[in-house]
Amino acid sequence: MLTPLIKGFTLGASLIIAIGSQNAFVLRQGLRKEYVFTICSICFLCDALLILLGVGGFGTLVASSEGLMLTARWGGALFLFVYGVKSFRSALKGEVMEVDPSDHPASGLTWATATTLALTLLNPHVYLDTVILLGSIAGQFPENQRTSFAIGAVCASMLWFYGLGYGSRILTPLFHKKIAWKILDILIGGLMWAIAGSLLWPILVAA
Repeated sequence: MLTPLIKGFTLGASLIIAIGSQNAFVLRQGLRKEYVFTICSICFLCDALLILLGVGGFGTLVASSEGLMLTARWGGALFLFVYGVKSFRSALKGEVMEVDPSDHPASGLTWATATTLALTLLNPHVYLDTVILLGSIAGQFPENQRTSFAIGAVCASMLWFYGLGYGSRILTPLFHKKIAWKILDILIGGLMWAIAGSLLWPILVAA
């Protein structure tokens, strides 16, 4: 049970830790101390629901067909390989997350909620990552281990969003350092390639 839990956590964390508009918004609101709990909760709950939908729905569908399973292995491995390349390229570029807590005027809860939902649900990558990719990888595990995989991914999401929101004042100086993002991107790229290799290993061994 520990292996799918760890794999779910590492893959979930690798997909969610990125320089993006959603994370920048959570970080900025954390710095401003505006509706931090609400914003973090929306991000986490949306992510958790999509993870469960992917693992319970798409993952079950993949596991029910040998052809879909094979396609999911190769497709998932290819996606993870490309994602890893993207992470290594980001490390070479030395990108950082630029956040200015004063770039938006103080706003109400309705605006903050609507913005969070838009940044979360109108991003097509969230469906590709959580529903399709996590679901297809979950389908590689026996049915009794998919729950552990989902729990790992959900825990990664919870720790990231609440940690980002409430730890923003501590994390912001780190996010402005190129070396910190270089190390993080290299680690994420390595994890992506390692998981891609684990998906293809059973096929290569059986060949």
